[in-house]
Amino acid sequence: MTTTRGELSDIEQDALAEIANLGVSRAAASLRQMVGEQVLLSVPAVRIVGRDVAARLVEGDNAPQLVAVKQSFEGPFSGKALLIFPQAQSLELVRSIVGHEHSLEDVIDLEQEALAETGNVILNACLATIANLLRRTMRMSLPSVIRGDGKTLFEVDGSASDGNLVLFLYIDFTIKNRDIRGFIALLMDLPSITSLKEIVGEFIEDVEKQTA
Repeated sequence: MTTTRGELSDIEQDALAEIANLGVSRAAASLRQMVGEQVLLSVPAVRIVGRDVAARLVEGDNAPQLVAVKQSFEGPFSGKALLIFPQAQSLELVRSIVGHEHSLEDVIDLEQEALAETGNVILNACLATIANLLRRTMRMSLPSVIRGDGKTLFEVDGSASDGNLVLFLYIDFTIKNRDIRGFIALLMDLPSITSLKEIVGEFIEDVEKQTA
């Protein structure tokens, strides 16, 4: 399957989804220790899209207010990582983490800190695993929590420049029998996307050699 600039082939999508699932499995184990309950995370799909498309995808049909944990990352490919939830589901996530004995007011007070810590765990585990499997190293900044609609989170300016690409990972969460759907979005420019594709290509070749 041939691809245009920035697009992923089917085998690249499969490889990245498999790598990302290993990353969120590590994150799930860390979250399990935080909440003391079974945590299931999976990445059912991976896509590369423009920021405007990503903004519409995270908003869904109802254009809800969103909450995101943002961290910058640097390495063989660089950019910004976002862990995104609808506002209502972020409170559900925080309530799962801090426990049911807290009032709604307490949950709201604790939300910022709990979200930052959760985002730090998930994004670091995911990116560190990706880097390790691809035999590279990655540096991460401290997390920050941002709020707004999809356009605000992705700072969509309407242009189609090379800086507007998003590696978009859908995530399914199950914590304490609550289904919480979120997204991981890696904002990268075209050179970083190209570097990632080249490194994934090397990973695929190594796997094919081992299984030959």
